[in-house]
Parts: sequence; C-alpha cells; structure tokens
Amino acid sequence: MNEALSPSRRPGIRAAMFVDFDNVFTGLQALDPLAAKRFAEDPKHWADALSTGGSGEDTRRFLIRNCYLNPVVYSKYRTYWTRAGFRVIDCPSLTQRGKSSTDINLVLDAMDALSGNVGIEEFFIASADADFTSLIQRFRAADRMTTVIAAGAVAFAYREMADHVVESHDFVAILNGSMVEPVRAVAAGKQQTVPAAAKAKAKSASPAIREVLEFVRAAPGPVNGAMVAHRALTAEPSLKTDWGGWGKFGTWVSQIGQGVEYSPAQGGWVWDAKRFSGEDLPAPADLQPGIEEQVTRVTDVPALSAAQFRQMFQSMEARLREHPLNRTELSRQVRDDCVNADQPVSRNAVSFVLQGLAYVNFPLTDEATAEGLAAAWTANVEELCRVALLEFDAAEKLAVRRWASGGLLDA
Repeated sequence: MNEALSPSRRPGIRAAMFVDFDNVFTGLQALDPLAAKRFAEDPKHWADALSTGGSGEDTRRFLIRNCYLNPVVYSKYRTYWTRAGFRVIDCPSLTQRGKSSTDINLVLDAMDALSGNVGIEEFFIASADADFTSLIQRFRAADRMTTVIAAGAVAFAYREMADHVVESHDFVAILNGSMVEPVRAVAAGKQQTVPAAAKAKAKSASPAIREVLEFVRAAPGPVNGAMVAHRALTAEPSLKTDWGGWGKFGTWVSQIGQGVEYSPAQGGWVWDAKRFSGEDLPAPADLQPGIEEQVTRVTDVPALSAAQFRQMFQSMEARLREHPLNRTELSRQVRDDCVNADQPVSRNAVSFVLQGLAYVNFPLTDEATAEGLAAAWTANVEELCRVALLEFDAAEKLAVRRWASGGLLDA
C-alpha cells in the first residue's frame, strides 16, 4: 500500500457518530422548532461543523455516520440523511408503549466499531438518553474519547462519564449558523483556539470590555457571571448575537485578560485576579445548605436559591403576558430581569428551567402564571430526583418542593 494513503498517515482524528434521531429531534422541537427542522433536513451542515477543527489531527474524519430513526414516524427525513453520507438504520416500535429498537441497534453497532481494527479514537453519541451511560463507560475503559450531543437535560452520571458534552444551546447555535468557535476534540494537553478574526474583533477596545473591567475591579469580591454579562450587554447590545464571535459569555470574558479571571463553577463567576483568586469563590454549601445542595449535585438542576427561582417564574409570567417569545429570546430577557431585581441567574440556568418545562409539556403562553410555571418545574425536578434514585423522607420532599418552586406553591 502507498504509504501516503495508509490510514495511519491520514490527518485528522478517526471518529464515529451515532445519532438517536427520535431523541434529538424531539428535544430540539421543544427548544427551537426551526433548529429541529435544520437538524432533520440538513445533517451535512452540522456534521461538517463538528468535523472542523484547526489543522492536522485537530480535525475529525467521521469514518462511521449512523442515524437510527423510527421509519413509521420520521421516514420523510431519510433522504436528507442518506444524501449527507449517513447510514440510516430503521428502528420501528417493538412494544405497545412505542419503545423502539434504537438503543439496542446503536449499542451493538458502537461495540462493533470499538472492537474493529480501524481504531476509532473518538465516539459521538447524539442523544440525551441516559440509557447510554454504560456504553460511554465502555468507551472510557477502552481509552477512547467520547462526546455527547445533547438536545435537552443530561443526567449527571451520563454527563460526568463523557469527555465532552455539546450542550443544547451550543448545538442549537451550530444548527442556526451562529456558532463561530468549532467544537474541538478533547485531548489532554490541547488548548482550544478561536478563529483569528474573532480574536481581533474581541481584543479591540469595546464599551463592553471597558464596562466589565471597571465593574470587576471595583467589586468587593468575585462577581456573579450573570451580573457581568448583563453589564456587558447593556454597554454593547451587539454582543447579544454571538458574543463578538466567541459564541458564549464564558469564552468571551475569559479572553479579556488584563487581570480578569473567569470560572464556570456554580453558574459562573468573574473576579479581579490582582485581589482575588478561585479560593475566594463562595462554597456550594454557602449558597444552598442541606437537601438542595444534594439535588443540584446529583441532578444538574441549577444551584439557585428559592428567591432566585421565584424571581425567574415571576419574570417569565410578565414576559409571556407581554408577547409570545421563542425560548432563546425569553431566556435572555428573564436573565436580565433577574439581574435587575438583584436575584442574578445565568442564562444557562434559565435555559435549563425552560427545558424542564418543555419536558412536562407546559405551554409557554400569555396565560402562564408564576404559580403554574413553578408547579410544572417542581414536577420536573421531582422526576429528575426519582430517575437519579434520590430517596427523601416526607420533610425532605417538602423542602425540595418549597425550594424548587420558589415558595410559590402551598405545602
């Protein structure tokens, strides 16, 4: 064989992608129907976006592209996927409850790929279904990199087992064409990079950077990231699109430098490195002692106080009564309202709550009330606890209910 064509000599990380179509499409429809349509009808666009990296082995070569779908419900999308180079595997319902054969087919194919002689280096699982946790464990035990593409809330154990998670909002951004920074391969010793054009744009003096520097340097300690993001967007509204080419707030604020440090812990914190360090961040126990801390640690529910949840639901009610909003715009406005009310929450936290409301099929209309939103969200939290096998006595269940609902529900 010609050495130049030998597989070991070809550039790029050898990767395999396994797509649980039903799970991802349903999740995206609850978040952003337009993004769901683009996912289903233009898979080449987002698959190419995931392939793109820097150069050499920072790029990916998807040697396997498999899509598993229920042909009875989604057969109309088959052509889009076959034309994009995917192998489509029909997974019809096998039970009276509508459970399809996706799980078993995906796992069998993935294990074949793991044991094959091609040497797949990175496995992509496009599904928020925690049933694949054991599969991710097998990949990890075989020293393979794993990336989960989520279109909804991801169970804590599933998230922790993967090397990287493409969060719902990031995947929606890729589908809508607003993600500038490529999704990088996760490997030890490698540093993520951002296009030079975006760097130049962000590094230039801007009203937002000046505002952040002044705000953080005058703060008496680390500042909640939501408050910093709000100040930046107020000073420079154009950042609302994609944070100056950096995709999201955390990446944007991290590149400012000049003594400004950022940590994504506990929803995000920013501080002046000349006066403070990561050791000065509030401890989780300081934020929410007791049963609430256990719930957030195990289920990934945002680490907010009851007052923050209450303000979030009240802001949602007010915004929805003004006019219907898509979830992306609603999350931004609710985040800003909470900051203005001195109950700062991150946009990711708001998005997580909106996802939970979607899972319990709560309609976000002008008839929604803060109490109704709180009740639906609390039901979602209780279900997350059940799935995570958290066991509480009657008093603890009541404490969780009062916390998650922001005190808006009667005992």
